[in-house]
Amino acid sequence: MQYDCAGMELPPTESRKARCQTFPSAGEHAALWYFPQLTGGTLRVLRNALCIYAARIAPGFGIKRALLRLTGAQIAPHAAIGLGVTLDIFFPQDITIEDDATVGYNTTILAHEFMRYEWRRGPVRICRGATIGANCTVLPGVIVGEGATVSAMSLVNRDVPPGAFVGGVPIRLLRKS
Repeated sequence: MQYDCAGMELPPTESRKARCQTFPSAGEHAALWYFPQLTGGTLRVLRNALCIYAARIAPGFGIKRALLRLTGAQIAPHAAIGLGVTLDIFFPQDITIEDDATVGYNTTILAHEFMRYEWRRGPVRICRGATIGANCTVLPGVIVGEGATVSAMSLVNRDVPPGAFVGGVPIRLLRKS
């Protein structure tokens, strides 16, 4: 089953991949080669990268939140984002982190995937009160439900139900609330 932040069951087709849009490569080369025309240009990506990398080492949550909001990411006033957290530099505007959510040290949150002949883009939502442990990778299109916990060093490749405790590579349910 797939769930939104409030714990409401989503239709069966509303999986992580269903929330992502898939596009063919813009030319004969690997899809990543065409990132400037797909993302709004190299200057926009450079601005995003500078803000995101400055936020990685920012000492306070207010500074970190302000820098990440400059990229278009939706960061709630009481979200706690740890040292070294990296948001997607191409599509940070597709990332939402709600109040009282905690994102642990050195976690990466992606809103895109580039493959050889295609690429995907999808929104990521870390719901209220969710906790993402250190050194995790969250893939595009994922919803981490309200009050859910993701253990350290996990690959979040599918939705996490509200209140669940998951972990591993890829994640599996360790305990349901």
